Amino acid sequence: MKVRSFTIYDIFKRNAKIYRNRTAIQTESQRITFGELFDQVNILAGSLNRKGVKKGDRVAVLAKNYPQYLTLMGGIAASGAIMVPINFRLTADEIAHNLTNTEPVMICVDPDFEKIISDLRPVCPSLKEYVTFGPGGGAFEPFDSLLKGQPVKAVDLSGDDPYIIMHTAAVQGKPRGAIISHHNLIACSIQGIGLFGLSPEDSYLNILPLFHIAGMMASLTIMHVGGRNLIMSKYDPTVALKTIHEEKVTVIGDFPPILLQLLDEAAKGEYSLSSIKHVLGIELPETVKRFESQGHGQFWLIYGQTETMGLTCVCANREKPGCAGRASPLINIKIVDEFDHEVEAGKVGEILLQSPMIFHGYWGEEELTQHTFRDGWHHTGDSGRLDEDGFLWFAGRKAEKELIKPGGENVYPVEVEKVILEHPSVSEVSVIGVPDPKFGEGIKAICVLKTNVKLEEKELIDFVGGRIARFKKPGYVQFVDSLPKKADGSIDRPKVKELYGK
Repeated sequence: MKVRSFTIYDIFKRNAKIYRNRTAIQTESQRITFGELFDQVNILAGSLNRKGVKKGDRVAVLAKNYPQYLTLMGGIAASGAIMVPINFRLTADEIAHNLTNTEPVMICVDPDFEKIISDLRPVCPSLKEYVTFGPGGGAFEPFDSLLKGQPVKAVDLSGDDPYIIMHTAAVQGKPRGAIISHHNLIACSIQGIGLFGLSPEDSYLNILPLFHIAGMMASLTIMHVGGRNLIMSKYDPTVALKTIHEEKVTVIGDFPPILLQLLDEAAKGEYSLSSIKHVLGIELPETVKRFESQGHGQFWLIYGQTETMGLTCVCANREKPGCAGRASPLINIKIVDEFDHEVEAGKVGEILLQSPMIFHGYWGEEELTQHTFRDGWHHTGDSGRLDEDGFLWFAGRKAEKELIKPGGENVYPVEVEKVILEHPSVSEVSVIGVPDPKFGEGIKAICVLKTNVKLEEKELIDFVGGRIARFKKPGYVQFVDSLPKKADGSIDRPKVKELYGK
C-alpha cells in the first residue's frame, strides 16, 4: 500500500479488525460478519490469482443485488483488478457492447443471466472464466467454489488505481465507460458519512441496484462506517417495508416511484417507516412532502453523475425544497456560459466541477476525456444556476447531451431516436422528456410517418422495447405532420418541447 493511500480493500480490512463480530451483510436467510467477509475476500483474491486475473484485468458483473456482489467487490479490490458492473436491464446487444468495450477476462452472473452470456460467448473472446452465483453447470463455475482455497496477500495498490468502469448513458448512441478509482469512491463515502452523521448503528436496505453509482455508493458508505447492508435481490414494496420495520433500517435510496409505494404500503397500518432517518435521491415534490409530514426522517436532495460519484450537491429538502442541493464539502462548482466564462448568480449555464470525486476519464476515449476536463474542470454537460445562497437549481442537459431520467435511469434521446428511425414507417422523430406521474419523467416520441402508411402507438413502443432496454422505450407517442426546424434544417428541440412537452 502506498503511504498516503487508502483503498476499497482497506475498508474490508479495517472493519474486520474493529467490527469483526458485527453483521456486515444480511439477507432473509444469511448473516455475514465483517470478520467472515474479510476472510472470504482474501480467499476470493487467491482464487482470482490462481485463475490468472492480474492487476488491471477487468472482471464483469451481471447480477441483481446478491450478497456475493459485495464479497466480489472486496476480492476484486484485493487483486488489483477492475470491476465492470453491467445494468441487467440492458438488451443482449447492449450488454455485448459493454463487454467488447472493456474486454474483461472473467464474468460473474446470477443464474437468470447465464443464457444471455452463453449466447454472447462468440462475440466476447476476451472472456476466459465464467462464474455464476447459482449452482453452476456447463461453462459456469459456482461462485462458492471460489471461496475455497488459500488466501493471498492483496497486491500493492495506489488509491488512484482504477477500480470500476461504469458505463454511462449513450451519447450519440454509444455508451461510455467512466473510469472510477479507489480514492474517488473513498472520498465520496467519507463525505457521505459526515454529511448524514452515519455511525455503525446505521443500516441500509439495498433497494437501488448495485450496478448503479447511487446504489453502489450507498452500500459502500454504510460498509465504510461499519454499518449493516441488507440485501434485496428484487424490489417489492411490501417486503421492503416489512424489512424496514422489523430490522429498524435507517437509510434507503430512492428513485420514483419507490418512496411513493412504501408510503402507500405504510398507510395500510401493519408496518411503518418510523426507523428511517435518511432518504437519499430524486423524488416528486408531493411525495417528499407526504413523507416529511409524518415527522420521522428527512429527504436529502442530491445532484450528481456517475462521473462524480453521485454526491456532488446535497442538502436536506427542508432547507430549500425543489433545489438540487448545495456544493458538498469536497466540491468546487461554477456555472459558465458557452465560452466557459463564469456567470453571475442566477444565470443559467453549464455546471463545472472540481473534486477528488471526479472520475479519471472515459475508457478508450482519450480525446473525449481531454475535452471533458478542459481548463482543469469537469464539464458535466448539465445546465443549472446557483442562487445567492449557493444552492444549485438544475435546468436540464445541454442540447448535445440532453438526458431523460425515468425512475432514476439515464436515457439519451438520440439513442431512442436511432432505434425509432429503424422502423420502416417512420420518417422523422424527436424524443423528449415529459412529466410522468409514476416515474417523475417519461419518454415521449414525436414522430412523422412516411407517406400513406399507418402505425399504432403500441406497435412502435413494442418495436423499441424489443431492441434496447425496456426502460428506454417511449411511454408516450404522438404522430404529427411535421416537426419544427432550425434555419440549418435540423430539428428544433426546444420548439418541439414547447409544442409537445406538456
